Amino acid sequence: MKKNMSEEVEFLNYIYKNSEMGVIGIDDIIAKVSNEKFAKILNNQREEYLEITKEAEDILKKYGKQNEEIGAMAKMGTKMMAEMNLMKDNSDQTIAKMMMEGSNKGIIEITEKINAYKNIDAEIVVLANKLKATLEKNIEEIKKYL
Repeated sequence: MKKNMSEEVEFLNYIYKNSEMGVIGIDDIIAKVSNEKFAKILNNQREEYLEITKEAEDILKKYGKQNEEIGAMAKMGTKMMAEMNLMKDNSDQTIAKMMMEGSNKGIIEITEKINAYKNIDAEIVVLANKLKATLEKNIEEIKKYL
């Protein structure tokens, strides 16, 4: 067994939680999106995040571990923040800005993690880079709704 297995499990749980937060974020705002094309883009992004959570879950199972769910308080905090931001202005432009801010934060965090975790299984690095690429692509897709 590898001596850095705990780091690998930690990194996988981070990837899982980051992509799960993408799903939660989209779930919190999707009903407020008025533009049908924008809603479709967000639903596609949601599916990509679900795919990444599933891949992280599958790799964790190889390590004999389960994913760590995002806590109820964190979920509630995210929902409340979205509702507060949208109380003032629930336009598609505001929603796009919120989603881009979340994705930018995710890019910064996953990049830090990729740089911090050394000697990690290639499969995990590939998944981390997939998440980063997904976040970057998501920003590009949403820009036109600002």
